Order: sequence, then structure tokens, then C-alpha cells
Amino acid sequence: MCKFKKFIAAWTAVVIFTCGLITPETASSLTIREEKELSAEFLEAIFEAYDVIKDPVINDYINKVGQKLISAMPPQPFAYKFYAVRQDAYNAFAGPGGNIFIFSGLFCALENENELAALISHEIAHVACRHISEMMKKSKKTNFATMAGVIAGILIGLGGAASVGSALTIGSMAAGQSMALAYSRENEMQADQIGRTYLQKAGYNLNGLLSLLKKLQAVDWFDGEIPTYLKTHPATEERIMYLDNLLENKEPPPAGKNYAFERAHTRMVALYGDPDTALLFFKGRVEDNPDNSMTQYGYGLILARKGNPKAAIDHLIIASQKNPGDPGIEIDLGIAHFMAGEYLEALNILEKTSKSSSNVEIGHIFIGRSQMALSRYKQAADTFKAIIKDDPDNVDVYFYLGETEGKLNRLASAHYNLGQYYVKNKNLQNAKFHLNKALEHEKNPKKIETIKQLLKNLDPPTHFWGIGEEKKTEGKNSGEE
Repeated sequence: MCKFKKFIAAWTAVVIFTCGLITPETASSLTIREEKELSAEFLEAIFEAYDVIKDPVINDYINKVGQKLISAMPPQPFAYKFYAVRQDAYNAFAGPGGNIFIFSGLFCALENENELAALISHEIAHVACRHISEMMKKSKKTNFATMAGVIAGILIGLGGAASVGSALTIGSMAAGQSMALAYSRENEMQADQIGRTYLQKAGYNLNGLLSLLKKLQAVDWFDGEIPTYLKTHPATEERIMYLDNLLENKEPPPAGKNYAFERAHTRMVALYGDPDTALLFFKGRVEDNPDNSMTQYGYGLILARKGNPKAAIDHLIIASQKNPGDPGIEIDLGIAHFMAGEYLEALNILEKTSKSSSNVEIGHIFIGRSQMALSRYKQAADTFKAIIKDDPDNVDVYFYLGETEGKLNRLASAHYNLGQYYVKNKNLQNAKFHLNKALEHEKNPKKIETIKQLLKNLDPPTHFWGIGEEKKTEGKNSGEE
């Protein structure tokens, strides 16, 4: 199935996909088992269509907030997982099986953990109320062309499918969606109500939900081009009025410092927001308040991102000195030294700190890269092998290991790992090139059979991406045709 068809199929299953307290399964909803089975296809489509952020500091933090909310709820049928998507838009959505996504643009606009918890609790409520399941069940009775138009319109509105033609979006879908619109508004109010319950049980302040809704109200997600009833979170004004009347005290409590939120938020703005905007933002903050450690941290991160790691080092040193209990900042300092070409200094810093931080794997990767740069190839190979043993899904490490093994003249292993790298990146041509080269050099019969099986799996029509569809790999070039 081609990418577009796969994508439409997965999104058809969730329709408007942002749809609390568990309700009994009815004839109008999918079973728990059916929804769990669909979640894998949904995740595959999301990871193909969006740039899902793989930052352990941000991901760990979002999941801790999410699990804190889950712990305040009755037992749930799904293992909830929370993700951040790199896209400058004010949005979040929940998919089948308890997979919840927050866009970087909205995360950057948040001011405290209360707002983040309000956002997450609302999406959890959609899942737990079986709103998504009901939408999926109804979508089975919807004309495919109409549903494809609806989904394409949503994706374009979210900026997630620029390749989908806008001609699909409007003409064919109005009639079948009037019911879905009213139902979606009802879902939003129900998700607010149930989300509030568990928000309070988890110890959060409801003013966070009010301030979040006001932020959403201030943004025109579709720039007036897509009909307002396609908004994934409708009825914002009504929801604000209801909540405003509910709250006796409209003023939020004094915001205490929340280091975990500030750290994750700083990384999101500096590393995943617009780089020019982030540079101006943190430069101004440092000038206004040079004693603020997170300001110094953010300025260091964006300077390194903008290609000035030597300047970044000074600010990261200040941030590290002000937060001696956070080895993760030391890891970022070590990475900045690596980017500045100071490999021995980078290695010394990273070896001291990488074992005690949430971004331990990133630290180990740069330990290996520093060892490579210092021509310590055997040590680097051992470092990369240890990472793959612990996390075989870390794609980039296969590339570094392949390069390292090549330096050691272990050609079978070098080509095998480069082949694995391109297999995992769904780059058919380069994957076959390296695996065939590995076959030429490999002597171990068991490894030969493994390579042959990998090559067999790549042949159409059994390989897992569409015929003629190869995912281009950016930033890595092994020099082959």
C-alpha cells in the first residue's frame, strides 16, 4: 500500500482523531481488542507523516506527567504513551490505543505544568470515553471518498500532509459531516468534564485548563481557508465560558518553579522551535536576566544548533554550575565540545556524566563518536555495540558502528551494519548495496543466512514500504550510488 493510502487508511480509522472515564462497550464502538490492533497501524502512519521528537528529556517528562494523571484514574484498558511532534502548530491529538501526541508549537506556548497536565488530561479523556472507538466504528459506514476528503483536509490544516492535493478537501464532504460536527462538540465538553475530575485528583489546578483554552482560542489553526467545523478541538469559546463560570477564583495560584517543566520547555524551544526566533528569544533573556540558569541553558543549546558551539560552551558551563545536580546539562556541554572539535574534552566530560542522566543514550553515542574522532576505533566499536544491545531500534548507531568497523577493516560487519541502518530507514537501494557487500566478505554461515534473509525481505512485494517508495536518508552519505 502506498504511503498516501496507508496514511488515509489509518486516519480514516480515527476520523477527526481528537476525541475520559471508561464506559461500557456498545454496538456503536469498536472493542478494546480491535482498537489495540488498529493502534499499531496508526502509529506507523504517524511516524511516517510527522517528525516525532526523540528527545529523552522531553519524552520522559511528558510521560511522567501523563502517568501521574493515569494514576488518578480507575484501571485503564490501554497502556497510554505520550509523544511530542515537531511542528509549529497549536494542536494535540489522541489516537487509538491510548497514543497521545502534542505538537511542539503548542508545547512551546505553555507556561507551566498545570497547562500541560490540562492538555494531556483532555486527550486521555477522549480515549477513555471511547470517543475514538465510536468514530472509528462510524467511519466504516462512511463513503471512502468523502472520508478521504475529510482526513486530507484535517492533515493539510495541521501541516502534516503537504503533498495531499487541496482539491480533496472541501467539495465532497459537507453532507456526511454535520452529525460528526455536533457529536465532536459533545465529545469536547465531555472530555473537559472528565478530564477536570482527574486533573484535580492528580493535584493540578483547573486554572491551567482555562488558560490553555484561551491560548487555543487565540489561534486560527486553519488561517480561514478550511471550514471551522473541521477544527479538531471545536467549541472552544463555549468551553471557556462554561469553565469560567465554574471557577470561583479566576486567578491562577502563584506559579512555583518546576524545574522539570522548565528544562523540557527550554529544550523544546531551543532545539525544536524556529531557530531564528529561539536565538533572538534566548539572547534577549540572557541580556535581561543573566543569572537565570535555564535562560543560559537555552541560549547555549540554540547557539550550538545554529553552528556556534564555541560560544555555546560558555553559556552551558554557567547553566551546569548553577545546576550541579543535573548531569544532563553536562552531557549537552560535552556534546558542544564535540561539535567544536574538542574531542578529548568532550570525551572526558561525557564519560563522567553519561551514566547518571535521562539522556544517557545520547551521551554514550557521543562517547563513541568522540572515540572515533580520536582514532580509538576498537573502543568506539565496543561503545556502539553496547548501545545496540540495549536499544536495537536506535537507527543512527548502526551507521556509526558501520563506519567504525570499516576503519578497523572489518568489512563484513561494516557493510552489514550500514545495511541495517538503511533497512531501518527504508532505503531499499542502499540497503541492498551494503547487504550484498556484506555477503561478499562474510565467512560465518549463520551470519550469511541472516543477511540472505534480510535481502529476501527487501524484495517486492513483501517489503514494508510501497514499490518505488524509498525513504531518503538525510545527513548521512556513505558514498555509494
